[in-house]
Amino acid sequence: MEQPKYIPIIGLEVHIELSTASKLFCSCPADHFGKRPNTQVCPVCLGLPGALPYTNYDAVTSTIKFGLAMGSKINNFSKFDRKHYFYPDLPKGYQISQYDMPFCVGGLYEIPDSGFQIHIRRIHLEEDTGKLVHETIDGVKSSLIDFNRSSVPLMEMVTEPDFHDTGSVVSFLKEVQLIARYLEISNADMEKGSMRLEANISLSEEEKAKSGELPDYKVELKNINSFRFLEKAIKAELTRQGELLLAGMKIQQETRGWDEVKQTTYLQRVKEETNDYRYFPEPDLPPIRFSESQIANIKSQIPELPKDKRDRFEKQFGISKDFTNILISDKARSEYFEEVLRLVSLAQDKLGISSKMVADLMINKKLDEQFPEPAGLVKRILEMSNVEYSSNDDVEKAVKSVIITNEKAVKDYQAGNGNVIGFLIGIVQKKLNGKGNAQAVREKLLEKLQS
Repeated sequence: MEQPKYIPIIGLEVHIELSTASKLFCSCPADHFGKRPNTQVCPVCLGLPGALPYTNYDAVTSTIKFGLAMGSKINNFSKFDRKHYFYPDLPKGYQISQYDMPFCVGGLYEIPDSGFQIHIRRIHLEEDTGKLVHETIDGVKSSLIDFNRSSVPLMEMVTEPDFHDTGSVVSFLKEVQLIARYLEISNADMEKGSMRLEANISLSEEEKAKSGELPDYKVELKNINSFRFLEKAIKAELTRQGELLLAGMKIQQETRGWDEVKQTTYLQRVKEETNDYRYFPEPDLPPIRFSESQIANIKSQIPELPKDKRDRFEKQFGISKDFTNILISDKARSEYFEEVLRLVSLAQDKLGISSKMVADLMINKKLDEQFPEPAGLVKRILEMSNVEYSSNDDVEKAVKSVIITNEKAVKDYQAGNGNVIGFLIGIVQKKLNGKGNAQAVREKLLEKLQS
């Protein structure tokens, strides 16, 4: 009997810590990375009796900006809910999150250069948990808890299970990271834990997948902090599931982690269902309402996004797709590039300096790393141009000399024979020992001939 062919079914959950000054429900600093444990806490984020939370509006605005960037609809009415589960890093015994009325619903985003569209299910806001620190103390393996991260604003985006390969997953996630950085709502630094990745993975028989029927299980890969690790973890998990299915076994719905040393996924816990969390509306926080004018005002604050800048760079500057992608991958660098071009256009001697030349000097020669300010790079480019090409004065002198000594060619041109312009350019270049910029020589010749 022929073995069935299986298709990967992958959905993503992306957690991004927002770069607000304070935490989501209190005034404690949100910047917790590298700080001494348990020094940025208060009764609210520790969940002490009688402490009342209040909502950080900047975190809400950041979430809505991101939702608009991903093509989501913004709910005019939203609320927070309590999500109950017990874990040592959750001081209240529940997490303030959003259940049935998130800030952003739906959305569609096209992965650059592929045309592959990803459907967004929801984008909501919740508080982060504390952090477990595993250490050996006096020879005893111990787990300590640092609550500095507790209640830091955490935005979560959930996609539909539209992915069928790891390449699309990584391309999409890199774009998500870039969007968060362009919006300046988070540095989305995975090494610092401010962007954490989770993937829900299952395998479906090919015919069922084509009909849109989803498997009756999914395995969640939890809290992975690099694109490379996620790609390897997904591939390993797909292999594990494939072997189980081919052996006729039923796959359990569970949460698994990634072991980089063993290059395998491992069981963390049997996955909970939604009703296990006992969601109910957060009684200490009022619902949040938005008018259409408020949403429009937030939308007006969104800068040019990576996909739009990518298209503009290719059309406006005529640089290659590879160069464009490198420049766009760093917002500050893309702005540096544009400022260099602006300053070059203001310089008196800009002949021979093109956007392609500037991009090449930045990307291949990394000259922008030597000059923190764009004006410094412009000065260096102009110096290089003056070395590579003859000056304006030298070009003008050579052109005048050629026009005086080649009367017949000049008369032929004035009589309508445009072909002689190439002949005259060649003579000028000979006088300049080949150092004349072709465009500059041509323009100067035409200027003199037409006058």
